[in-house]
Formats: sequence, C-alpha cells, structure tokens
Amino acid sequence: MTTPSVSPSFSPWRLSVAPMMDWTDRHCRYLHRLLSRHTLLYTEMVTTGALMHGSVQRHLRFNAEEHPVALQLGGSEPDELARAARMGQAWGYDEINLNCGCPSERVQRGAFGACLMAEPQTVADGVKAMRDVVDIPVTVKHRIGIDRTESYDFVRDFVGTVADAGCEVFIVHARNAWLQGLSPKENREIPPLRYELVHRLKQDFPQLTIAVNGGITTNAQIAEHLQQVDGVMVGREAYHHPWLLTSWDRTFFGADTPEPDRNEVEDQMVRYMERAHAEDGCPWYAIARHMLGLRHGLRGARKWRQVWSDHRLKPLPPREVWALAQAHVSDEVDNGFVAPDTLAQGAAA
Repeated sequence: MTTPSVSPSFSPWRLSVAPMMDWTDRHCRYLHRLLSRHTLLYTEMVTTGALMHGSVQRHLRFNAEEHPVALQLGGSEPDELARAARMGQAWGYDEINLNCGCPSERVQRGAFGACLMAEPQTVADGVKAMRDVVDIPVTVKHRIGIDRTESYDFVRDFVGTVADAGCEVFIVHARNAWLQGLSPKENREIPPLRYELVHRLKQDFPQLTIAVNGGITTNAQIAEHLQQVDGVMVGREAYHHPWLLTSWDRTFFGADTPEPDRNEVEDQMVRYMERAHAEDGCPWYAIARHMLGLRHGLRGARKWRQVWSDHRLKPLPPREVWALAQAHVSDEVDNGFVAPDTLAQGAAA
C-alpha cells in the first residue's frame, strides 16, 4: 500500500487512538490502520512484569502494517522499565509510552498507573532509565490530578519534573483519577473534564508536545482542541464508531487519500482473518469483535452485527460468515427481522 503524502510539519501525535485494555490489540489496530494511514496507534498497556516473566511474543507481537504504533508500558521500577523499553524498540515499536493514568485497583496494587502522579520523581527516574537505552521517543500518558486534588499546580509540577528527565511528549487525560470509590468505567465518566488545564499546560510549556484525551467524539471537537494543543487522542469513540477515522487523514493531516470503501475494508479484514488463522490458528471471531461498529448507523447494521456475533457461526470460515452478513446490507434484501434459525441453518450447512 502506498502511503499518501502528508505535510512533515504535523506532529506525529496530532491524532491518535488511545490504549484501551482488552480492546486495542493487534487485530483492532490492523482495522484502524486500514481506516487511517497517519493516526498513531497504541497498544493495550503491557506491564513490565508480564514482559519479565511471561511470553514476550504474546505481548509484543504486532503486524508490520500497524506503523506508526506505540507500546504502552505499565510499571514503576526504572531497571524493569528500561529492560521493557529496550524490548519494545527491538521489536520495532515507534514509541514507548508510560502509563500514569490508569486508576484500577489492580494497577494500584502494582504501584503504577495513576498513583504514580503522586511520585513525579519516580516517573522521572523511569523516563530517564528508558531514554538512556532507546533511541525512540519516550512519552507519558497521565491525568490532570488524582483524587479530589484539583489544583493546576499539581499537574504543572508533575509535568515539569518529568520534563526535566527528558520527556518531551505528554498525553493528558483531562480528568482526575479517583483512586478510591470509583470503578475504572466511572473514572472515565464521573470526574469532570477540565480541558482548560491541558490547554494551560501547553501555554506554560510551549517547548513540549501536549496532547489532550478524554470525552472527545467529533471532528469539530478535535479541530477546536488543535487550536490549543499539539494533538488529540480519541478513545472509545474510535473503537465503537471506527469509520470516524476515515476522515482524519484528509481533514487533519492534509493527505490526498480518498476515503476507503467500506466493502473493501471488510474484504481486507476477512483476508486478515484467513491470514491470522493460517499463521497461528487465531479464530475469526477474535478479530471480528473489533469491527462490529463499522456499519454503525447504516441500514442493516444491526443484522450485520448479529451475524458477526452469532456463536453458532463459529465453525464457518470467515468468508462465508461475511457473505451471510453482507446479505443484510445489500439494497435488495429487506432489513426486517431474520430468525435465528436461519443463521443456525447456515452454520450447519
């Protein structure tokens, strides 16, 4: 695939898809890359412990088509972070990102994630250790505060300390992380969004690259934030409504690429399913779950999703499942209810 031309003046962090546990795996990222050539993609968080004691290949393997792609690490020990960052560079990642924003109790028990914001020097030491052993950018993703601390000074001092260690890129989720009393889901919704603090960081640290994250769902919002900061990271909206990505190359990177064809994207995903199964036995439904939002809002989308989600179709090859799904989005087929027995018969055929 030929990458369309794009202005070199744009920051690599101008637009990105957030790291999301259980969602942004290599299959999800493959889909997102079909939709946008220039958007920066992030892995799910990978802990240093998983790399020290688990399967490195399982955690670090990715598709060559995914570039530019960043590895997000979770950890706090400088030596382990350095070892993990070195692994990430050796595997070909374009960036190492340190998670200082996840508020889950499991992450807190590991003494990393959002709780690290209370220990900026620990973060700085980790950043320095990683920068000493890799040539690719080392970045930090964090919140604007923790618990009920709402002082701008807190996040300003955090960024200042970590920047002194050589970090030049900060991706800021514009909410506090409440470490007690809220679930991770509630932490994405209940603490109020305060974008003005992220914008102020850019004003106070003009030499740094500052990207904003949190609650951003439209191109109009992205464009508005880009007037204030260097980049925008989109999370769940990009996952649930991935077709949004197809407008980003032209709108925000000035690329001369045409919008992808939806049927062609689906065909390429089916080809990828066939390839993944041939390579390591990966079942098609482990990949299909990431593309259920491709036809969001379109005629026949609900039935299309039902086909790709029907567990009774798992024995079929993916191209046959796609044919069943496509029947519900063609102009000649009525979009009324299709009895589950119809799908079951297809699986048994």
